[in-house]
Amino acid sequence: MSVYGPVVKIHPVILASIADSYERRNEGALRVIGTLLGTVEKHTVEVTNCFSVPHNESEDEVAVDMEFAKNMYELHKKVTPSEVIVGWYATGYDITEHSVLIHEYYSREAQNPIHLTVDTALQSGRMNIRAYVSAQMGVPSKTVGVMFSPLTVKYVYFDTERIGVDLLQRTRASPSRSKGLTTDLEQVGSAAARIQDMLTTVLSYTEDVLSGKVTPDNTVGRFLTDLVNKVPKITAEDFESMLNSNINDLLMVTYLANLTQAQIALNEKLICL
Repeated sequence: MSVYGPVVKIHPVILASIADSYERRNEGALRVIGTLLGTVEKHTVEVTNCFSVPHNESEDEVAVDMEFAKNMYELHKKVTPSEVIVGWYATGYDITEHSVLIHEYYSREAQNPIHLTVDTALQSGRMNIRAYVSAQMGVPSKTVGVMFSPLTVKYVYFDTERIGVDLLQRTRASPSRSKGLTTDLEQVGSAAARIQDMLTTVLSYTEDVLSGKVTPDNTVGRFLTDLVNKVPKITAEDFESMLNSNINDLLMVTYLANLTQAQIALNEKLICL
């Protein structure tokens, strides 16, 4: 997709919220729309939150509950004052004539807002996600039209969002399309397994370069040098002692938490007698 203007960074919670709004839409509604919230930098628009806005549209007209949108934005500002209106979203594959009218409203609420389209109907076999920015076109003093130019879309996430993303990825291999949350110990084990796989890949690449099977890449070499320099200089005995001490502290906290939970449950049963 061609680039015009800033890069749009979208967090996973946005896509989940849009898909949920589409599944909960009113009977007979073809699509849902909503407001996008986030932060704007010089060349980047990061979308971190959103909420759906009730609307009704037919072939001839469209009606959007602007009062609801303003009230929701005021409530969001009390929780996250750093987030501002950066644009709006709509489910569907194409930009309709009604989209131009809705975009005019958001142009009054935000400077150069973006328009995000999410193909929740999977018309092309996948959920196409596209972002646009509008630009006026036409002859001065005459009728002016609007042209939507595509933007580059990137998917980013916070560290806390990574847990949900990994869980959704695991449901793809499950026949029931459902997966339970893993325990803390299982998460540590899976993280250690991923690190081991990455170290194996790095060692394999290094051995191939030294043997002449692979042409050396200076960029990869610099990354590996930075990685080695970031490893703290500590002996194996000290590292093992420190790890065992932290594990013992974790086990003690877990034991005390379970003991407290058992005491609370026992106290509730005694009160009910």
